[in-house]
Amino acid sequence: MEYTSPWMNAELEGFRDAVRRFVETEIVPNQEHWRKQQHVDRTVWDKGGEMGILLADIPEQYGGSGGTFAHQSVVFEELGYAGDMAFGIHVHAIVAHYILNQGTEEQKLKYLPKLASGEMVAAIAMSEPGAGSDLKGIRTTASAGEGGYKVNGSKTFISNGYLADLILVVVKTDPAAGAKGVSLLLLETKNNPGFRVGRILEKVGQKGQDTCELFFDDAHVPLENVLGGVEGKGFAQLMTELPYERTILGVSGVAAIERALKLTVEHTKERKAFGQTLFEMQNTRFVLAEIKTEATIARIFIDRCIDDMMTGRMDTVQASMAKYWISDLQCKVIDQCVQLFGGYGYMLEYPIAQMYVDARVQRIYGGANEIMKEIIARSL
Repeated sequence: MEYTSPWMNAELEGFRDAVRRFVETEIVPNQEHWRKQQHVDRTVWDKGGEMGILLADIPEQYGGSGGTFAHQSVVFEELGYAGDMAFGIHVHAIVAHYILNQGTEEQKLKYLPKLASGEMVAAIAMSEPGAGSDLKGIRTTASAGEGGYKVNGSKTFISNGYLADLILVVVKTDPAAGAKGVSLLLLETKNNPGFRVGRILEKVGQKGQDTCELFFDDAHVPLENVLGGVEGKGFAQLMTELPYERTILGVSGVAAIERALKLTVEHTKERKAFGQTLFEMQNTRFVLAEIKTEATIARIFIDRCIDDMMTGRMDTVQASMAKYWISDLQCKVIDQCVQLFGGYGYMLEYPIAQMYVDARVQRIYGGANEIMKEIIARSL
């Protein structure tokens, strides 16, 4: 009997069909082109905005589609089933939720409609050359003056960095105050001479995603663009919103696991060796049986997480579990699948090989898995 996610319904099935058609026509045919140029085309953001998939779970009063986390999960799943790791809609949605949950009413009305339509592309700038998961170690500063904030420093590994119009920058507004001196600023990149995008970084995988270095030399941010209107709230805002990001990574990870299993079952039923298909060999069947079991456990867990996000029950510990356990499983499963593909599994023309190089960073970004385990351990 086929399992159906308990949060799915007829309306979401219709939405899924529409998203799948969009992915098949606008995303899949462009994947190789995007990998070569190291970023998606700007037009795909406009088309995503027209479709209403950029901010599927943001209220209509702010220009969003007025759906729930289930709607946004459907978008992430369909991108995952198509093997897309270039369209930075995940980061875009994360920034929108910072603004929705932590921003002032003026900030919501100013930016959310533009993010929903694709007029603006969003990025979040946390990591620095000397500070990744340790956010207290950041060195980028913002000093307030009459004309606004002057931001100085640099960021690295910033997804959507090349195309971003709006960047949520983690800065120290009071370097002497530790965590209480951290603020989040909404920086507009256009007509901002102090802001500069460095090179698009050469990554192992996810080559179609524009991951960049960013440089700030007296970059300008208006005083009213500190998120929430008050300095020093940045660390608390980050801790509040990180579960959304980590749950998204779990949703994408389960989709990747399910896709890897499907591709591998198809391949082993077609590929012959020693007079029989690979699928007829006991080792193949046992490995796939284990993967099917683990994929089912992961699906049931992430469905619970999706439901908890919709009802407001999701917490940092559970989101950390989803992020670490599913990304670990994703890497393990895809590695096993590559093995069953044999030499073909190492050829990038085969989707499983692309999935292999794309998956590895899932255990690093969004908070390294070791940090996730530390968060979980503190709850014991």
